[in-house]
Amino acid sequence: MRIAVDMTKCQSYAQCAFLAPDVFRFEGDEALVYDPDPAEEFRARVTQSAAACPVQAIRLDGEHRRAVPKAVNPSAPASSALGPSALTETDRVVVVGASLAGLTAAEALRSDGFLGPITLIGDEPDEPYDRPPLSKQVLLGTASASGTRLPQVSGLDVEWRLGVAATGLDVDARAVLLADGARVPYDRVLIATGTRARPWPVADEAALDGVFTLRTSADAARLRSRLAAGPRRVLIVGGGFTGSEIASACRRLDLPVTLVDRGPAPLARALGDTVAGVLADVQREHGVDLRSLVTVSRLHSDERGAVAAATLSDGTTLDVDLVVVAIGALRNTEWLSESGLSVGPLGVDCDATCRALDSDGTVLDGVFVAGDIAAFPHPSGDGRRMSVEHWGNAVGQATVAAGNMLTGANVHHDEVPVFWSNQFGHVIKSVGMPEAADSVVIAQGSTEKRSFVAVYGVGDRMVGATALDQVKWLEHYRREINDGAAFPPTGRTVDSLPGTDRSVRPHSRASRPTTIPAKSDERTTL
Repeated sequence: MRIAVDMTKCQSYAQCAFLAPDVFRFEGDEALVYDPDPAEEFRARVTQSAAACPVQAIRLDGEHRRAVPKAVNPSAPASSALGPSALTETDRVVVVGASLAGLTAAEALRSDGFLGPITLIGDEPDEPYDRPPLSKQVLLGTASASGTRLPQVSGLDVEWRLGVAATGLDVDARAVLLADGARVPYDRVLIATGTRARPWPVADEAALDGVFTLRTSADAARLRSRLAAGPRRVLIVGGGFTGSEIASACRRLDLPVTLVDRGPAPLARALGDTVAGVLADVQREHGVDLRSLVTVSRLHSDERGAVAAATLSDGTTLDVDLVVVAIGALRNTEWLSESGLSVGPLGVDCDATCRALDSDGTVLDGVFVAGDIAAFPHPSGDGRRMSVEHWGNAVGQATVAAGNMLTGANVHHDEVPVFWSNQFGHVIKSVGMPEAADSVVIAQGSTEKRSFVAVYGVGDRMVGATALDQVKWLEHYRREINDGAAFPPTGRTVDSLPGTDRSVRPHSRASRPTTIPAKSDERTTL
């Protein structure tokens, strides 16, 4: 039995932990941890938990896919499944990327009644698996890397082409080229090849024994094995979500860990200095040796070719025997270099309906994009193109792409982004685009008590919100952002007692998003 929890929906009501405590549990008040591959004996309780979840966040192998509400787009022309651009039973759909987005699209097509052939292509040997547990449950040893396969609906009926990479896309002939020489024809194709971990830039140092990245299930299995062996000290390079979650896992395992980050605090680029400063204090309180505003200049090896030390930009040398490089991601776009698609550092350019664009900015017939690899104009970006590397975006975008692919409609993907992280017993959950803000206000709770909601604005417009252990507020702010609410938020809340500091603070300009103008050929270095 396989399960997955959509943590972008979870609001910590804890019904699952009450009904199936052997599978779901909460650390602290709001940090949900679960077994993605529970024993069959718990199926009845897990099924009951999924039914009882107030926000329907639990996915279970074999269950029918729950309908995802589609965006209402008044400007979209009416279309019919019988229209000339709609799929027929003889049309062939090819999904390149055996990922969350790819699987979601296939499920959506089947759920919406498509009976034709679907082929799912993936360069890894495994069927789609859930990535969030890799840096949490898998590293802690509470779940195996092989046990994170995503649950699938019954009767999916797809052709799997796994363990073989796509090497090209022939748009004119409508075919995907594979590394084994095969050509897979398509009538509609979805590009969902996602990202890979950005490697350590010095090849000789990256090849040292004990230097890791974390992106795939195989990466997680190897890293878990080394952590279980008890390294003397772990060095984590990069203080983003992945690096911070790995640091949290290391401290849970009582391993000495140093985290080096070029920014002023972990997650400053994503959440701004105010929230990041609190998270830096949390890390230090849990025993992380945090080095901010510092970079790693060099990794050193011993006589066996294993990493033994690291020199930092401030001249410090650390004795380390395990290094995890968490310095971001690269889009898997190289296979599209001869396709004529518009491709840049943010991924494959597409319009708001998830249709791919060619190098002239023209929509390509029959080619769609979804997930981490999609560079699209979201309303939150003020017309600038952006890519969103989060679970909920992959699901939402793949669902919209599948619907437009099937019917020929022009529904826009304009959901307010939601993302989350579990670290050091806390839940961090954000909506909107905090990284786009120029001001922030603490609207609920208290930074001193490590329980609050920060609301972000650009000028007088609300653009994002981040909660630390107050996640039930986030749905309210998601609606506010979607409706174009004013900033700062008005009205006294249950937490805003007289004298509470709710002043607007400047938001770090270093936390601006990596975006490009929607109609520009300019590319911004990541």
